[in-house]
Amino acid sequence: MKNALLILNCILLSVGYSSGPLLIRLYFIHGGNRLWLTTFLQTVGFPLTLFPLIITFFQRRKTQFSTGFFLIKPRLFISAAAIGLLAGLDNYLYSYGSARLPVSTSSLIVATQLVFTAGFAFLLVKQKFTAYSINSIVLLTVGAAALAMGSSSDRPEGVSKREYMLGFLLTLLAAGLCGFVLPLIELSYKKAKQEMSYTVAVEFQMVMGLFATVLCTVGMLINNDFQAIPREAGDFELGKAKYYVVLVSMAIIFQIVFLGSIGVIFGASSLLSAIIIAVTLPVTEILAVIFFHEQFQAKKGISLALSLWGFVSYFYGEIKQNQNQNQNHTDPERELFLPAANNPSTPTGVNL
Repeated sequence: MKNALLILNCILLSVGYSSGPLLIRLYFIHGGNRLWLTTFLQTVGFPLTLFPLIITFFQRRKTQFSTGFFLIKPRLFISAAAIGLLAGLDNYLYSYGSARLPVSTSSLIVATQLVFTAGFAFLLVKQKFTAYSINSIVLLTVGAAALAMGSSSDRPEGVSKREYMLGFLLTLLAAGLCGFVLPLIELSYKKAKQEMSYTVAVEFQMVMGLFATVLCTVGMLINNDFQAIPREAGDFELGKAKYYVVLVSMAIIFQIVFLGSIGVIFGASSLLSAIIIAVTLPVTEILAVIFFHEQFQAKKGISLALSLWGFVSYFYGEIKQNQNQNQNHTDPERELFLPAANNPSTPTGVNL
């Protein structure tokens, strides 16, 4: 059960993160220009988490009496609220970069979140590393850094050099903030004064989404984005109906992203979540070239090759480590794929 749940969340995270950037870029290249709106859409789908919570609530009622609908306690609620505000800021930085950079470039920059996640995971949750995981992080970082060499050569039409460079820097900052938020979520799980379960993790995500959306709503109100939506829909190059389809799809896809991320952190670790985000890079790269006809320059090819090498190195190391542990019947290092070894607060079975 626990492994099936982890695999499901890995799939959700992979699918969502490979398609979400494409939807944002689709919005911008066909006439959309509201940064706070795209930021808002990345978290406004948080009520969708009510569906899995309703299912788990009725499952609990079969075995437990007088249990409430929500299980999250005040300490964890406050942590989720604070992290939600950070996530809202992170989404805004990412939206700005997506408006100024090609998808293939912004995705490669976002891949640097892995090294940030690794660093903060080491500091916050005492993440242990193997030679393979270190090799993976180095390769992914070098691959993303290769983009900085002559990066303005793929500047989209209509974007000034200053806007491009600012987009590059803010996307890099977004990657760093993401790398801080993921281990911070894991730390919150560890420090929670309650038994952690998948249901509590989903509730944590719901609170995060609520407070991130509140922050974005304030930004939209100040920027008059709500009043601009009907006008922007009328001017959208693909038509009004497709404009709203893009907005709704964006809200759903990014909720899948965050739900998958929360599930992976609960079932394994923040580092695995960061690895999976980076793994979606090749898919996003290929789709951007196919659908948006973006240039795939030599430096992107080098970056992609190094990234793939890093992915293979990480998963080969994990497979080898699992085999060694199974043979020795010991647990000498922290196991990313087993929740009980990673998170002392996580019970051996997956509770609902």
